[in-house]
Amino acid sequence: MSNLAAPNSNKKTYSLFEVFGVELEYMIVDQETLEILPITDRLFQDISGEITDEIERGQITLNNELALHVVELKTTKPEKDLSSLPELFEKEIRSLQKYLKKHHARLLPSAMHPWMDSYKETKLWPHGDATIYNAFHKIFDCRGHGWGNLQSVHLNLPFSQEEEFVKLHSAIRLILPLIPTLAASSPFADGAATGFKDTRLKVYQSNCKKIFSVTGHIIPEYCGSIEEYHQKILQPIYKDLKPYDPQGVLQNEWVNARGAITRFSRQSIEIRLIDIQEAPLMDLAIVKALASLIGNLIKKGDLEKFDEVRLKKILEEGIQKGEEAWIDDLDYLKVFDWQGATIPAKELWKHLFDNFIDLDPVSRNQLEIIIKEGTLATRLLKKAGNSPSKDTLRKVYSLLGNSLDKGTPFIP
Repeated sequence: MSNLAAPNSNKKTYSLFEVFGVELEYMIVDQETLEILPITDRLFQDISGEITDEIERGQITLNNELALHVVELKTTKPEKDLSSLPELFEKEIRSLQKYLKKHHARLLPSAMHPWMDSYKETKLWPHGDATIYNAFHKIFDCRGHGWGNLQSVHLNLPFSQEEEFVKLHSAIRLILPLIPTLAASSPFADGAATGFKDTRLKVYQSNCKKIFSVTGHIIPEYCGSIEEYHQKILQPIYKDLKPYDPQGVLQNEWVNARGAITRFSRQSIEIRLIDIQEAPLMDLAIVKALASLIGNLIKKGDLEKFDEVRLKKILEEGIQKGEEAWIDDLDYLKVFDWQGATIPAKELWKHLFDNFIDLDPVSRNQLEIIIKEGTLATRLLKKAGNSPSKDTLRKVYSLLGNSLDKGTPFIP
């Protein structure tokens, strides 16, 4: 999580959209075969001279993740301007690629490895104090796709006091169902097309099914106050976890696995539903669009208090069909000033870009690629086909890796 300021400390707190925190996750794979390589610890040792879980490198910080083949790049401090971030992330990616050459390895984008056997190949980070990871693994078995094979973008937005929290949380709830219709990038798993444009979110929904309250309906419950958030979301999680976690290792706000989680210790809300794209310029274009949409919904006011199950129905349609998902909840469409009949999500996005989202020309150009060519999931399917061989997947995802190397969009 990016270092948004904690309350009740000497650190500065930030108001709505004053700063942003962004995190990008990538797989480490063999340079030629694209098989996963669990060597993040060795990469970090090469860079810093020791095995560590965090390396600060100017404005970008490197972190380990649960799986040993995943590396996270995040903004070191809150950033006031998102426009400079693609170049900063690209510079760090180029540096990492040089270190990885020693291991005949490279970074690979997209939200899921297309043929990884997650149960056999996942290796968890083994260093330092692994108490938290071990607690998760004991309860949920962290080898499956929902733990060991998923890469995402996290967007962190701050709030300074309770009124801002309620507005921000309410607006974020409303845009969460639309995210996979813009950002889906995981159409393949276990060597085959899954039938879902956003397979990462499909498996994410069930990774904590043993204790439903941890993930809930992905869309967080409406909360009209901080106290209500604790009562509706956090306290039920802590209660349900207690029999499995008698030492209380996981009794913390970060255990909440919904699609947006509130970090009161940092006075921010972290959006987790964005699949990582082919290059940072695409990730940041999506981040800018979502931040602008949330901000304009807050300005509009009168935020609807839709039930989380109702919003989840829209989300699940997007998880399966991406931009081709039909949105048939007319009351939901009215939130975005759409007065017509039901429409596919890609048409709603056109409406939003014209009426609800403020973007610089560069970001708009990147997002027009998604509108014209489809989500990255659609473009990968177009290039690989619906029944690709492993060799075909390897060739297509090698091209995808080249997009990351060059910092360019993937267009089949």
